[in-house]
Amino acid sequence: MIASLVGTLADKQPNRLTIAVQGVGYEVIVPLSTFYHLPDVGAQVSVAIHTHVREDAIQLYGFVSRQEKELFLLLMSVNGVGPKVALGLLSGLSVADLANAIHHGDEARLSSLPGIGAKTSARLVLELKEKVVPFVNTERAAEGDGHDDQSERDVISALTNLGYPRQNARDVVRRVGREGGASRPPSVEWLLKESLKVLSK
Repeated sequence: MIASLVGTLADKQPNRLTIAVQGVGYEVIVPLSTFYHLPDVGAQVSVAIHTHVREDAIQLYGFVSRQEKELFLLLMSVNGVGPKVALGLLSGLSVADLANAIHHGDEARLSSLPGIGAKTSARLVLELKEKVVPFVNTERAAEGDGHDDQSERDVISALTNLGYPRQNARDVVRRVGREGGASRPPSVEWLLKESLKVLSK
């Protein structure tokens, strides 16, 4: 069973990507939360993988962070929630926001996501209310001292998941953001790309 892939990003689309590993291209289905953190095509990428085996197919689901993968698996433990619905939940809300919505019983917010009805929202809250607590705490801790904006936090999280020390990643992201964000806040994609350039030197 494939647990992770490290290789060259050969192609990326909002819902799937192709990773080339030693001459083999692996198609990986991803949520938007992962897509937003991907580097440019041709760059090295590392994603956590869930191998989903069905009678007629074997599908790979990829995530930029371990927390995303673990929450994806937890969501699928709920009756009526399969990979498609779980991906929709992660595409609509961040790990922290999704965990908070479930933990605090915000069924209205959950129901506002595509493909999520009132019954599914109620089941998510009923079955996962306490189980999502570690995700809420993990995400809050990852936000650090609160001085990073959302784009910086997203990029810091992505760099940490790629193996860079958190403090080193935070220092570089803040410096790059200050240098490039004078006229407007830099995008996540630009910030991640420029930070990787600095870290790879």
